Formats: sequence, C-alpha cells, structure tokens
Amino acid sequence: MEKEFLFNKIFEEHYPKILRLSKGYFNGDTDLANDAAQEVFMKVWEHLDSFRGDSSVSTWIYRISVNTCLVLLRKKNSKKGVLTKENSTATVDSDSEEMEERFIKMYACIQKLEEINRMIILMVLENIGYDEIANIIGITEENVRVRIHRIKKSLTQCVQL
Repeated sequence: MEKEFLFNKIFEEHYPKILRLSKGYFNGDTDLANDAAQEVFMKVWEHLDSFRGDSSVSTWIYRISVNTCLVLLRKKNSKKGVLTKENSTATVDSDSEEMEERFIKMYACIQKLEEINRMIILMVLENIGYDEIANIIGITEENVRVRIHRIKKSLTQCVQL
C-alpha cells in the first residue's frame, strides 16, 4: 500500500513534466510522447523498491525518461516507414495554428541538436535548475551554463531560417 501511495504522489507531481520532455524528443507528437511517458512510469513502478536515494526522485525519473526516449527514438528511426501525424479535421483559429507552427518549428530545431544539448534544453524548458541538470547529465554546472548559452544561440538561428 505504501508503494502505491508513493507512486501516485510521484506520478501526479512528475507526469506533466515527463510528458513535455517526451514531446521534445518526439517533435511534439503527442501519441509518441504519451507512449514514452507511460513506459517511463511503468519503469518507475517496477524499480521503485530498488531506488537507493543517491539522487533526488526527480533526477532519477528524468534519467529514466531520457533513456526511455532515446531507446524509443532509436526503435522509431530504425523502422523503414516514417510515422506521420494525421491531419486534424477540427477547425482551429489562425492564432492557435500559428502558435502550433512555431512549436513544431522549435521542436524540429531541438531535434537537430546533439543528443546531450537536446537533453539540456528540454530540461531547461522544464525549469530544472542548472545544478540538477549538471547532476543528471554528468557535467559541471559551469559547462551547463556555457552549453545553454550556445544552445539558445543555435536555436534562435534555426527558428529564424
């Protein structure tokens, strides 16, 4: 019963963040992001008893998330066919369409980044502190700051093209 309570608490607190992180890896594809987030929390449930507490729960979950997304991306990219999102028939006003296009372009630019830089910027978008990012990635906090500066410059150039 205690495991279930703890899991529910972790799920409620972290699911929205993990879903957004997953969307970043899957270029905004909500279906793939949902699949990834569900797989992450299945792993959290399976390994909750073995969590040692060497790092914070959020660091542990983000590491699981990043690894899960990378594995799923490799599987997706190894398939011959390309998954495409079907066009929605719903009527959407032009402002939300424009906003959606900007998000799609930003996610496309994020996908072009090196793997470690993609991990960093997705965590920045989740308002994770530089110290925790450094801990998750395994680099110094100063290196995180430098990389973020370079990533922002690169993304700005990419989006403006």
